[in-house]
Amino acid sequence: MQNTLLVGLSRQVVLERQMDVVANNIANITTNGYKADRSLFQEFLRSGAHEDNFAPSDRRVSFVNDRATFHDFSQGPAQETKNPLDVAIDGSGFLVVQTPEGERYTRDGNLTVNNQGQLVTQSGYPVLGNAGPIVFQQTDKDINIAADGYVTVLEGTGRIDSIRGKLRVVNFAQPQQLPKEGNNLYSAGEGNPAAPDTASRLRQGFVEKSNVNSVTEMSRMIEITRTYTQISSLLQQQSDLHKSAIDKLADVPA
Repeated sequence: MQNTLLVGLSRQVVLERQMDVVANNIANITTNGYKADRSLFQEFLRSGAHEDNFAPSDRRVSFVNDRATFHDFSQGPAQETKNPLDVAIDGSGFLVVQTPEGERYTRDGNLTVNNQGQLVTQSGYPVLGNAGPIVFQQTDKDINIAADGYVTVLEGTGRIDSIRGKLRVVNFAQPQQLPKEGNNLYSAGEGNPAAPDTASRLRQGFVEKSNVNSVTEMSRMIEITRTYTQISSLLQQQSDLHKSAIDKLADVPA
């Protein structure tokens, strides 16, 4: 009976953590460029008895262990905004932004221009080009962001394109090692440097939506809740059985 209680408890602990992952995914259904997290489980076998004087060998008891969570980097759907500052990334690349903590990386291409004329994210962080932040002048018009990241404008009353920079698009050899931070940003982590990405292409006037499937995540939440309830009921039954057994053993005839 103790094995039943311990196995059930291990499963409930995993379900609680899995619920946190699913709830966070649901909370970011409308977050541009958000990548869902998934849970990874494995079987954990209890070690055998330390003594070797038992006639039959110990039965193996399997516990549940939540090994890790991983990022689902599958492409999210592209939504057309017709905003010339918006870009969606086709491929595995990331935009590079400057934060007070250093360079960070994002898939959110919903961009704007701040009071200094810099191209920034919705959180106000400058988006970096190969030569630093992309800066526009007050007379710039007809902003064009090419598929390879070059940003050009028509300056003043002329009809000649002027280059304002080239957006840095990078990728990583180990994208699963990217820690998530707030404001829809990733950091590189240790030993995982950013490398220029020449394969990804940019689509002006589009943003990549979250790759979270709302129906799937809601189904998972319901499944987790039901499983947790069923295990709670099983553990209660085992506890009642244990208590009943103790009461009967204690009821010694006079």
